[in-house]
Amino acid sequence: MAKNAIAIIPARGGSKRIPRKNIKDFFGKPLIAYSIEVAFASNLFEKVIVSTDDEEIAKIAREHGAEVPLMRPPELSNDFIGTQDVVNHTINFLESRGEYYAYICTIYPTAPLLQKKYLIKGYNDLKNSDAHQSFSATSMPFPIQRTFKITKDKRCEMFTPEHCMTRSQDLEDAYQDAGQFYWENRKLTKKSKNKMIFSDTSIPIILPRYLVQDIDTLEDWKQAELMYEVFNKRKKQ
Repeated sequence: MAKNAIAIIPARGGSKRIPRKNIKDFFGKPLIAYSIEVAFASNLFEKVIVSTDDEEIAKIAREHGAEVPLMRPPELSNDFIGTQDVVNHTINFLESRGEYYAYICTIYPTAPLLQKKYLIKGYNDLKNSDAHQSFSATSMPFPIQRTFKITKDKRCEMFTPEHCMTRSQDLEDAYQDAGQFYWENRKLTKKSKNKMIFSDTSIPIILPRYLVQDIDTLEDWKQAELMYEVFNKRKKQ
């Protein structure tokens, strides 16, 4: 019989743009610690598992209460491997030991702004629906219909020129992946032929933009620090 839910946090050691990003100090704690702690604080998971190829990351993950039941092999630790392959590697290992879980939540290790209430909402909304997945999302800060690209001649070209003069309030809202968490109903996703997350089988959990920041570059890191600092000062007030 399937158990309920586990969290899987994929955290390889080979970050290039921000070396050792997943365990870099962020306001006194390794960055990955925030994802581990919010997973435990949600009280949703039987286990919080970190998938890594790096012994130092594994050590820090265990120090913060997560489990690292196996190390990730090199072929699943390069720049071209998708997150789902990594998650499946962990799930297959658990199932080989007779552990089956109804719900899997992938949480990124670079989400210090993640709040437990959104994790909980993602679980509840998925559990009480016929959707296959739920995931963190946020609104686009500017109408995508008014965006443009830079041509090879260093000039502008609109993606949808028919909306050049359309008022922004008359344009349909657009949303994007927030890159924090991804829930799946394991039974339904295994049966489904539609593996695309942005589809009618998925529930977007909308986060406010002030809690969303990708951390891929040093500029992103600084932005995340500023957002985290301001948010926590206001929360204390």
